[in-house]
Amino acid sequence: MKKIIGIVFCALFFIIMLDEKILNESIYDIYNKYYNRKTYSIVTNLKALSQGKYTYMDHSSYVHSTENYYPKNKNELLDVYYTILNNGWENFSYYCSNSYGKCLKDIRELSDELGEFSSINQIVHPYNSYKTIQSNYNSNKRIDLSITKKYSNEDINKIEKKMNKIINELKINSYSSVEDKIKVFHDYIANTNKYDVNKINGNSKYNSDSAIGTLFEGYSICSGYTDTMAIFLNMIGLDNVRVANENHTWNVVKINNKWKHIDLTWDDPITNTGEDIISYDYFLISTNELIKKDDKEHYFNEEIYDFL
Repeated sequence: MKKIIGIVFCALFFIIMLDEKILNESIYDIYNKYYNRKTYSIVTNLKALSQGKYTYMDHSSYVHSTENYYPKNKNELLDVYYTILNNGWENFSYYCSNSYGKCLKDIRELSDELGEFSSINQIVHPYNSYKTIQSNYNSNKRIDLSITKKYSNEDINKIEKKMNKIINELKINSYSSVEDKIKVFHDYIANTNKYDVNKINGNSKYNSDSAIGTLFEGYSICSGYTDTMAIFLNMIGLDNVRVANENHTWNVVKINNKWKHIDLTWDDPITNTGEDIISYDYFLISTNELIKKDDKEHYFNEEIYDFL
């Protein structure tokens, strides 16, 4: 009997040492990873395990694409959400590590902290950005996500057709300079849109916070201008992301390995006379030039946008 007890004790001691010193992962986590993963689909739609059509390459060092769906801390949790959004996955399940006691608390706080989460939503393609994210928490620390995207498939098809028509009519591809291509499109949007002043007070009838309002209704606010420019930049093959703070959003694009800022909203100003004018104060300027303007609106989270 003593021999049996001794063997059991030694086995338990070995498991604990293996757990803490070698694997650095709890037995509970290993059980979830290798057993429960067979029971539940980590991704509801298994096809979504591959990259989506509109997946961006990683630019920010604040978040990274990951294959680790068992986060042990907030940084790993942010990587999970970034990966889900960046790949355009609409249904997803992952597990909080048993060692991550604050996981649910951090998830709830992220839902409330619009600044941080909103910024992550901006560094993915507009078509992959979310409108709402619903989370279901299970007793075994599995979190099931259901994501409603800002743009439906119908919206995307409609936008793509319109954008191709504009590119052809403006003969964008006839310009050899990337800067000229962007300028022609920049001017077209400025000439065909007005800032939707009624959106702020909730009295607008337009979809001015999206590319639908910009391309089809002629009314925009900053998010509409920015989404539309981002979609265009993607269509002509340029790396770009949207930059956002609590009050404003604009574009940055990578040209000749340098990031340049474009703010169509501020380049299409509201005038006292109602006259349509185009400005180039925020057209393809560097981060240093942006900072020197000191206009109190174009600040950004330097941790998330550390590549600018």
